[in-house]
Amino acid sequence: MTTIQTAALRLAEDAQDLLFRQARTANEFAAEPVTEEQVQAIYDLVKWAPTAMNSQPLRVVLVRTPAARARLADHLSEGNRAKTAAAPLTAILAADTDFHEHLPTTFPHVPGAKDFFADPAARAESARFNALLQAGYFVLGVRAAGLAAGPMTGFNAATLNADFFPDGRLSALVVVNIGNPVPAEFPRNPRLSYAEVVHTV
Repeated sequence: MTTIQTAALRLAEDAQDLLFRQARTANEFAAEPVTEEQVQAIYDLVKWAPTAMNSQPLRVVLVRTPAARARLADHLSEGNRAKTAAAPLTAILAADTDFHEHLPTTFPHVPGAKDFFADPAARAESARFNALLQAGYFVLGVRAAGLAAGPMTGFNAATLNADFFPDGRLSALVVVNIGNPVPAEFPRNPRLSYAEVVHTV
């Protein structure tokens, strides 16, 4: 990173490294457990992420017990089962399609909100989009705790939802393995350059 680029960012460079440049998507973890205190600290940080109309539809299910882990494994693609079984903690990140029930009572006075919430399809689409936005922040929160995250979408959403969320209110979006990182044994893939991604009109 050049001096100019460093000066343009207010976040300390070691924090930039922790959250972005040195962070890796993890497939293997050290044996240390992930504590409830760590998870709560992660959530208390990432709950400030932006969502449309402050809807906050993300719900997190921590899969800790052997029975729950075995159930989850049945819904994962073959390539994700072994690393999930070995991870200290796995979280199911899901969207709550009835997120509006948790909004302040004054919220329906926002123009158009009442009609929007009355439409289940629009509500479900908004829940999915905004929960995925929150999921990205959740990964950053895991990294901020000095842990590594291994987000996965390789699972059968229909069977996972039927098993873990049979009332239909929640819809699984991402399964994330969490733990203390071990050094990656393969080189990092390149990223697109600024010129390849950013255009001004």
